Amino acid sequence: MSSDNNIKQGKCMQTHTDEQDATYGEIGGLSKKVSRIFLGTAISPFLDGKEADDLLDQMYELGINAFDSARGYGLSERVLGHWVKHKKNREEVVILTKCGNATPTGTVHIDRAVMTNELKQSLSELGTDYVDILLLHRDDVNTSIAEYLETFNDFVREGIIKSFGVSNWTVDRIQEANAYAAEHGLCPFSLSSPNFGLAEQVNDPWGGNCVTISGQGNKEVRDWYSRTNMPVLAYSALGRGFFSGRFEAGDYETAKSVLDAYAQKGYMYPVNMERLERCQILAEKRSCSVAQVAMSYIFSHSMNVFAVVSTTSPDRMKLNIEAAKLKLSQEEVRFLETGTR
Repeated sequence: MSSDNNIKQGKCMQTHTDEQDATYGEIGGLSKKVSRIFLGTAISPFLDGKEADDLLDQMYELGINAFDSARGYGLSERVLGHWVKHKKNREEVVILTKCGNATPTGTVHIDRAVMTNELKQSLSELGTDYVDILLLHRDDVNTSIAEYLETFNDFVREGIIKSFGVSNWTVDRIQEANAYAAEHGLCPFSLSSPNFGLAEQVNDPWGGNCVTISGQGNKEVRDWYSRTNMPVLAYSALGRGFFSGRFEAGDYETAKSVLDAYAQKGYMYPVNMERLERCQILAEKRSCSVAQVAMSYIFSHSMNVFAVVSTTSPDRMKLNIEAAKLKLSQEEVRFLETGTR
């Protein structure tokens, strides 16, 4: 891995205190507080275009003010936009959407034209004149870093986005991009959204070069995020239900009935069954649920972490919010990861 690149401060970035707020954080380019948990909209009723105003009201009342969507998430942008319009809370909420999705075969093509066209569509579907955070959903290495950054910075100057970043990008590519930004007086990436959680992403669930920072092999990457304090928005934070508590460690048959095909492809492996077993032990000791231990694990690292949680249950979201405040000791984190104390 190449050496650290300093991330430019000022109007593009905001500094963070050493002690992180367990409920809200800051993301460069935004003046709003941002809930540490984003509600993910890649689920029904959002995907299907069904009204979700009551559900969104309940999540908002719990303190969730950040919402994760994408051009590739069916009609989720339209459903979210409908709620914001009727709630009249646009200036209080943080809307994140993504452009540049992988095709069903896993191929990716992203350039300035794709970014511009998809952002135009997103703004129309969301019914707003700007999005708070725009991410590239994948990395197309055939497009230059210069084209990406100059396009994003043009969007910022136009006022149609406030902040921008990447999903499923390697640290080396992020370093390359932010070095280019520093050299050319541009705003750098303010956010990175890789897979991160207690479950190791053993195989790429969707194709298109999904990037994970989970597992023992990615410790150096996590250390980089800790040193730079770049916000990490963890997706599949609970392994797409692997740590939902709906099956016991080693029970592959029940797991197959609970997990969808993507979760089975990405997470249903012995290494994660072993982690689930240790999670069950710690949950019993802590008198909380398996899901809460797994969620607490994410926020017990030194990285500046936010997490996407997709659920239609306000009660489960409340438990996730409580778990984000439940800090595990480093001994407990090590036990979950390796079985040693």
